[in-house]
Amino acid sequence: MNKSPIPAYARVAIARGPMQYDAAPPFSPMATYPEYQFGGRAPLSVTNGVYVAAREALHLLGLDADNFGAARWNPLGGIVQPGNTVVLKPNLVRDFRETQGGDGDCLITHGSVIRAVLDYVYIAIQGRGRIIIADAPQNDADFEAICRIAGLREIQEFYRRTAGFEVEVLDLRPERARKADGIIVGHEALPGDPHGYVNVDLGRHSMFAKIEHLCHLLYGSEYDTEELRSHHRGGRHEYLVSKTVLGADCVINLPKLKTHKKTGITVCMKNLVGINGNKNWLPHHREGTPAQGGDQFADDRMVHRAERRIVAGFKRVFPFLGPLRRFVAKPLKTAGQCVFGNTNTDAIRSGNWYGNDTTWRMVVDLNRILLYADADGSVHDRPVRNLFNIVDGIIGGEGNGPLDPTPKPAGAILAGVNSVAVDLACARLIGFDYRAMPLLRHSMEDHPLPLCLCGYETIAAASADPELNRLLCMIEATFSAFRPHFGWRGHIEATGK
Repeated sequence: MNKSPIPAYARVAIARGPMQYDAAPPFSPMATYPEYQFGGRAPLSVTNGVYVAAREALHLLGLDADNFGAARWNPLGGIVQPGNTVVLKPNLVRDFRETQGGDGDCLITHGSVIRAVLDYVYIAIQGRGRIIIADAPQNDADFEAICRIAGLREIQEFYRRTAGFEVEVLDLRPERARKADGIIVGHEALPGDPHGYVNVDLGRHSMFAKIEHLCHLLYGSEYDTEELRSHHRGGRHEYLVSKTVLGADCVINLPKLKTHKKTGITVCMKNLVGINGNKNWLPHHREGTPAQGGDQFADDRMVHRAERRIVAGFKRVFPFLGPLRRFVAKPLKTAGQCVFGNTNTDAIRSGNWYGNDTTWRMVVDLNRILLYADADGSVHDRPVRNLFNIVDGIIGGEGNGPLDPTPKPAGAILAGVNSVAVDLACARLIGFDYRAMPLLRHSMEDHPLPLCLCGYETIAAASADPELNRLLCMIEATFSAFRPHFGWRGHIEATGK
C-alpha cells in the first residue's frame, strides 16, 4: 500500500467498526498488539472494537507498512517525531443537546477514539515531548462534564499511573457564557490557554477579502456585532487563535461526523472552530437576505422583516437589563418562538440554511491558519506544522446538527493526511453531494495557500470493503445515509456520483 501511485494527501482510509462504543474508560485495547506499549502493565478491555477500527485505519493508509505486525510498527512516525509537542483536537462542543436528554454519543468525539489515537502518538514521541488534548467548546459548555462523558480524566490517570507520562487536557476558552433558556445573560472568566492567544491576520488571503464590501453585515456568536466587524474591515481579517495549538509541531484532528446547520456537515475542517480564543471574532452569517448582501434569511417576507427589527431592538436593549436578564430571558424566548418559530424544529434563521455564504469562508480561513501560521501569528507560504485527521464515525449525528443531532450509527473510522480529502470522503459515504456544500466546493479552488492539492476525481479510498476500496468518484453505494439539517433538506442529498 505504501507503494501506491496515489499520493498520501489524496488517500483516505475507511475502516469498518462496531455500531456502538463497546468499552469503558480508560478504553484500553482488548488484545496486546505487538506495538502496544503497556502489555502486562494494565488490564485490557473485554471488548473494544473502536480501537481495532482505529488501528486498521492507520494500517489501511500504509503508514510504516513494512513494520506492521512487529513491535517496532510506528504508523505516525512520519508525522510525529520524538520530542514534538502534539495537540489532539477532538470535537468537545458541549455536554448536552438542545432538546434531547442523555449525554449523546452523537455529539462529541468519543473517548475510545481519543485513547486509541493517543496510544499511537505516544509510540511516535518515544516518551519525549508533550501530548495535549485541547478544544474550545461552545461558550456555555461545562468542560468538566465533557471530560466526564469522554472519560478524559481516566485516560489521564492511566497514562500517569502506567507510563509516568502527563497527558495535558486544556479548555482553550478564556471565558464561559452564562445563559438563561439559551440567551446569554453574562460571562465568567476561565483560565483559558496557559500560553495565551495570538492575533492572526490573513488579510488578502482571507476568503472575506472577496466580499469586503459586505463585511459591515457580518454577525458572530454574540450580540456585540461591532467587536466582530472591527476585525473584518479595512483589508484586515483577523482571528484570535490558541498559542498552544499554533505552537504545536503536529495537530491530530479528531472530529465527530455530524450534520451542520450552517455548512451542511461538520467533520475535519469545521472542527477547527475549536482552536479559537474568541468565537465572537468568527463570522457566522450576514444580516439580511441574499438580495441585500446577507444570508440570514432566504427571502424578505414580512415575518422576516419584523423579526429583524424586533431582534435588533432586543440586542440593543438586553445588555442593559443587568440582573433582570435571567428573569426575562425565558418569556422573551417563548414569545419569539410563538411568533417566529423554533429554530430547533422548523424555523430557518441566523444563516441556518443551504444559502449560508459566510460560515464556510470562516472555516476555510481557520484551516489556512492552522497550516500556514506560526506560533507568532505570521503567515508563511508553506505549511509550518504537520496535520493528520481521524474521524469518529462510529455513531454520527444527523438532523439538527451540530448541537442537537440525532444518533446515527455508521460504524466507521476514517483517516487521512488532508482535511479536505477526508471531508469529501465523509460526504460521499453519508450520501451528501459535495458540490452542494460551498465549504467543500471552494476548498479545492486554486489559492496561494492551498488546502488541497488534488481534485475530487483523484481522491482514493483505502478499505477492506471492496465496494469502498476505489476512487471516491467510483463509489456507488452510500455507506450510511444521513438525514440533513432541515435547512439543507432537498438541496444536499446526492442523486448520483
